[in-house]
Amino acid sequence: MNRALDAGSSLVDTADMYGPFTNELLLGRVLKERRADAFVSTKVGLLVGEQHIVANGRPGYVRRACDASLRRLQTDVIDLYQLHRADPEVPVEETWGAMAELVRAGKVRALGWCAVGARGGRRSGGLYDGTIRQLRRVQQVFPVGAVEAELSVWSPEALETLLPWCEARGVGFLAAMPLGNGFLTGTLKPGRGFEPDDMRARHPRFTAEMMAANQPIVAGLRRIAARHGEGVTAAQVALAWVLTRGRYVVPVPGAKQERWVTENAAAAGLRLTPQDLAEVAKLPAARGSWE
Repeated sequence: MNRALDAGSSLVDTADMYGPFTNELLLGRVLKERRADAFVSTKVGLLVGEQHIVANGRPGYVRRACDASLRRLQTDVIDLYQLHRADPEVPVEETWGAMAELVRAGKVRALGWCAVGARGGRRSGGLYDGTIRQLRRVQQVFPVGAVEAELSVWSPEALETLLPWCEARGVGFLAAMPLGNGFLTGTLKPGRGFEPDDMRARHPRFTAEMMAANQPIVAGLRRIAARHGEGVTAAQVALAWVLTRGRYVVPVPGAKQERWVTENAAAAGLRLTPQDLAEVAKLPAARGSWE
């Protein structure tokens, strides 16, 4: 985390359910000393049970969860507080209204909507039709400051409807999983397998067969990287592509090692040419879906 902040990566994106709680506690150790260097985003709305994850959008819970996140993060204000998932048992306006109260109380600066993993139906722009309907509803209660959703070279669906919705309203877009859960780095080998608690162990694109079938995507990114000189990587090209998607888009890559943080941050200085972008556009669509 310190290396990321030193490299100029100011956005810190987490959630209370990560761990649960342990990721916020970890970040709190850094923020205690370097709060002024970071833009802090965390999420509310999901509870981790013994067998499954459940949504909780009850106003009382939202207020308690925010106070708990503030304590763990060792800060007196959260820059962006995101609704991780809408609770089907609670009108979303009630949840959003409780979050808006936190802004008025000075505990939160802006509100965001997390659409990561909102999968269902065909993999197309229609994937986010329901999300947009909900965004329209909460906009009537309090402004949406940002939307977080998956966006990468191999998952570009948000470009069709969700990102244009954000751009038309000046809403920030946090591009989650811009490296395709690590696949676009080119460091994952087909057939090597994943730990049982790794979400990729259940992801259709991460079977040995689909990973092998999707290698042409990584090969294309590597060809582009090679044109930009020694040391430029496929991962950097993938992140640079996300950065070309518009002024409202900020990629949110994850990293567990300092060297990956350094590599990711350097992608901000990579300028893709029209030829590069044309080649990315011609890459084959990713195989393997949730359907």
